[in-house]
Amino acid sequence: MIAETVCSAVSAAGLGIAVVTAYRKRYLTAVRVAAYSLVPIGLVMTGVVEWLADTAFSPTAWAGFGVLGVAWVLFMTTRAVERRRGGTRKERRTAARTAERPDAVAPAQAPALGQSSRPASRPASASRTEDDFSDIEAILKKHGI
Repeated sequence: MIAETVCSAVSAAGLGIAVVTAYRKRYLTAVRVAAYSLVPIGLVMTGVVEWLADTAFSPTAWAGFGVLGVAWVLFMTTRAVERRRGGTRKERRTAARTAERPDAVAPAQAPALGQSSRPASRPASASRTEDDFSDIEAILKKHGI
């Protein structure tokens, strides 16, 4: 009852502001203000305000929102754990089956970047470039790339 009265008062005040705005020859703004001011009374007439008031003061509704929140937290937790483990259950089963087979072939590894793959002699400018990339090569070797 109070919510309907407040919404009616807000709509009436908005329509008053729209009339004043139209009097000042700002018709586009006046129509926009009128549209916004009709929304609260429209919500009252459709019953949305009554439904919201009943929901806001209902302990059962708040318990339902709590249950939905717990369900959402559980769902997001399982998704995070699944991503951290590395895939879906189907992917893990396939990986476990291939690991159990003794005849399974191990994946090929890239050859390590060693000194033997480089030419023995280099010009003086190349040694300076080598110093610049030595840190990068160390990081790549550390990660097995």
